Amino acid sequence: MELNERILNYLNDLDKVDTLKLADEFGEDHQKIIGAVKSIEALDMVKSEPLKTTRWELTEEGQQVADNGSHEAIVYRSIPDSGISQAELMKSVPNAKVGFSKAMSAGWILIDKSGGAPLVKRKASCITDSVQDHLNEIKKGIDNLPDNVRNDYKKRKLLQEITLKSFLLTKGPQFSTTITKLETDLTSDMLLSGSWKQLQFKPYNFDALGQPPDCGHLHPLLKVRSEFREIFLEMGFSEMPTNQYVESSFWNFDALFQPQQHPARDAHDTFFISSPASTTDFPMDYLERVKKVHSEGGYGSQGYRYDWKVEEAQKNLLRTHTTAVSARMLYHLAQQKEFTPQKYFSIDKVFRNETLDATHLAEFQQVEGVVAARGLGLADLLSVLDTFFRRLGFQRLQFKPAYNPYTEPSMEIFAYHTDRDNLAARSMHRAGQVDRDRQLGRVPAGDAAADGAGRGRECDRVGAVAGAPHHDQVRPRQHPRPGGAARRPAHGASQPHMQDTTINYVLLYLCLLL
Repeated sequence: MELNERILNYLNDLDKVDTLKLADEFGEDHQKIIGAVKSIEALDMVKSEPLKTTRWELTEEGQQVADNGSHEAIVYRSIPDSGISQAELMKSVPNAKVGFSKAMSAGWILIDKSGGAPLVKRKASCITDSVQDHLNEIKKGIDNLPDNVRNDYKKRKLLQEITLKSFLLTKGPQFSTTITKLETDLTSDMLLSGSWKQLQFKPYNFDALGQPPDCGHLHPLLKVRSEFREIFLEMGFSEMPTNQYVESSFWNFDALFQPQQHPARDAHDTFFISSPASTTDFPMDYLERVKKVHSEGGYGSQGYRYDWKVEEAQKNLLRTHTTAVSARMLYHLAQQKEFTPQKYFSIDKVFRNETLDATHLAEFQQVEGVVAARGLGLADLLSVLDTFFRRLGFQRLQFKPAYNPYTEPSMEIFAYHTDRDNLAARSMHRAGQVDRDRQLGRVPAGDAAADGAGRGRECDRVGAVAGAPHHDQVRPRQHPRPGGAARRPAHGASQPHMQDTTINYVLLYLCLLL
């Protein structure tokens, strides 16, 4: 007879029964009883009510005391009639420290100092080991101990309280001593023959969890962002706060020393905000220094020689590059009393008033890195770029000198894909000036197979334009794009706030357009 049928037959003669009692009656493990109960409970043949009971059991040490006697009794029995030194007693008896203390408290032993060297002697002629008697009663299931005695044994780690969880079983609405298998599927044969009318079907469980749908995947762009972010953090960069999409023209253009008459600042390239249209939240001392460099020059620059207007700098817009955030971070860095080198990065949205087509949107993601320290040069920039791209999986890199109106010297970076034989080279956006007329996926013929090995392997342009500070005037006809390795005012002027703190930086920018 199956275990679940044995349970039903046992319950048939009783109104209720505890699963612990069933485990004892059947000689089965309690968990096995619980499993059988759950199966017949699903058929509404029984009902179960959870129970929680506590009882006291002997610990391993308590079991030894119940068998061999308490620690104090063992100490008492180990003392000869002539006495024994305390040191020798401690060495010869296990748990002697506890036993000695308890025996002294009970008045069973004493320390005799009358004969010279102190000796431990018996004081009582006979003893009753009540601890051993109590534990043997607990072992038999008899618990008549006062609470204070039980708690004392618990502190001595002779007893432990055990919580037992079980179920109280009663008869259910479908109770029977025999189990009828319920049908789980309604088949076409049942419908044609009409046998479904005599069959019992398992009730549908509307609370059961279904198979989770295969959905909710990360967008590829988010995966790339996460990978870039992890690489920057591993390289020791700190992430800049980029949650402010609305910027002032001052931080977006003027602090980066783009002249106010530059075409990129027109409405056809930039989204200006209508409400609020302007802001006055600037560090005024820094604003005056920026104005002076634009209008008159300074710090080695002759400036743009035009009438700089604060009204233009106050205009609010959707940031056209995250370099506005870098400018603000570098300003705050320059306010430190003692300069500490820093490495910053950001990955976030920027906005351009572009003509929408298959390859252009009004927003895109920009990745930017800034390193500020003393004594940096072009070799440091190459090292940062090489480390970044190698962690992306580009092991074979080539740096090619190139012209960029905002950095000097400038370069382009090429990466070779050894696993892309006979495939056309894939072009990514270039970090820096992006040619609007170029279609994605096309690379000039001169950019392919640049290693000259003639093995037919194509190289991809992985968008980076890097370089050192530019000393020629920014050409008005060129539209600015993020991606200079280091941005400075026209004619090589340094950021005024950096000169005020007498810190000679070289700023390295790593900008990629996704």
